[in-house]
Amino acid sequence: MSAPRLRATPLPGIGVQYDLETREHRHLSVVAHRDGTRTVNVYRPDDPDSCAQSLKLTSSEAGSLIDALKPSHHSPSLLYTTDLGLVAERIEVAATSRWNGRVLGDMRMRTETGASVVAVLRRAEAIPSPTPDFRLAGGDTLIVVGTREGVDAAATILERE
Repeated sequence: MSAPRLRATPLPGIGVQYDLETREHRHLSVVAHRDGTRTVNVYRPDDPDSCAQSLKLTSSEAGSLIDALKPSHHSPSLLYTTDLGLVAERIEVAATSRWNGRVLGDMRMRTETGASVVAVLRRAEAIPSPTPDFRLAGGDTLIVVGTREGVDAAATILERE
């Protein structure tokens, strides 16, 4: 069986639509919006041009779905584990978080947990190696690297349940 063909179509002012036809001849599409949200569309089997179901996902929900579709791990936010016992995990800063609008250094995350923020994802932008004076915003996703215990402690600092 040949590899599935994924077509990308630019949608000016909106983002990009990705279309896939499955081996069962079902038409699926994902619209990657410029604001980071995604819309997943499933089309009718009897009319591949007629949308049967549409589901809008936030960027965090889309990230969780991506994680679920990857069979390499069981944690929805775990990115990578090495034999050294280190993990990298996505941790979102909620809009209602006490860290919203404060600088990263105020958290003292590395000092308190041994875990480090190696990047911040903001909308469609990645900010690698943020400095201690980097100002956090609600909706930011922090990429945190450390031991399992350290990353869990970092999530607690960020008030994630």
